[in-house]
Amino acid sequence: MSAKPLVLLDIADGVARITLNLPQRHNSLVPELIAALNKALREVRKHDLAALVLAGAGKSFSTGGDVAAFHAVPRGKRRAYAEVLVGGLHEAILTLLDMPMPVITRVHGPVTGGSLGLVLAADLVAIASSAFIAPYYVDVGFSPDGGWTALLPERIGAARAREIQILNRHISADAAVAYGIATEATAAKQLDEVIESWIATLHAKVRGSVRATRELLAPPERRAEVEGRLRRELDRFLDQIETEEADAGMAKFLAVA
Repeated sequence: MSAKPLVLLDIADGVARITLNLPQRHNSLVPELIAALNKALREVRKHDLAALVLAGAGKSFSTGGDVAAFHAVPRGKRRAYAEVLVGGLHEAILTLLDMPMPVITRVHGPVTGGSLGLVLAADLVAIASSAFIAPYYVDVGFSPDGGWTALLPERIGAARAREIQILNRHISADAAVAYGIATEATAAKQLDEVIESWIATLHAKVRGSVRATRELLAPPERRAEVEGRLRRELDRFLDQIETEEADAGMAKFLAVA
């Protein structure tokens, strides 16, 4: 694991910026990174801010759970490893949903597996035109996590969510915008320009009104329902991760990755 911080946090000028900082592994999700992310999110919640921007260093926003790291954990111990990782990811998703300020996610490169939850929990998403989203669960042998069943169907419709996941379809940047997963697609070099324009707009708004709007759009009953759905995802993931077919699926995926 890198000696550098796995998550960078900067708070300045009324904006918090969190950057996943494991670029050599495409910001793939491992327990240490998720723990650092949750620590950063807890710090952000202490501040009265106009926005939170979530981004990834290097060539990708995040490629989801690190399959090689999962495969390296011996059978019989993967359930405990997954409970920390997936449980921590779901904690981060719920914390993002609970944030008092708007959340902006900056997406470039592939977004695969559970990292989609960090996109679905945002209010505004700027996505690079070259980026794509894909589940890969049915190829790797995992069960969906990170909101693929808890959040995605309500966003794009149950039938489309089913097709994408069962057939492992890729979602292009343009499709992500059309489906309502992302807000705007643009060239990668213009992502920051788009985000800064949103931040300038948010600075000009009445902060209490923005907060009230966000809270009303996500009432407590919806939050409780999402938490229950994420719990179901975690439980099913824990059951699947110790199976022989998951072991074989990971080995096959790593052989061709």
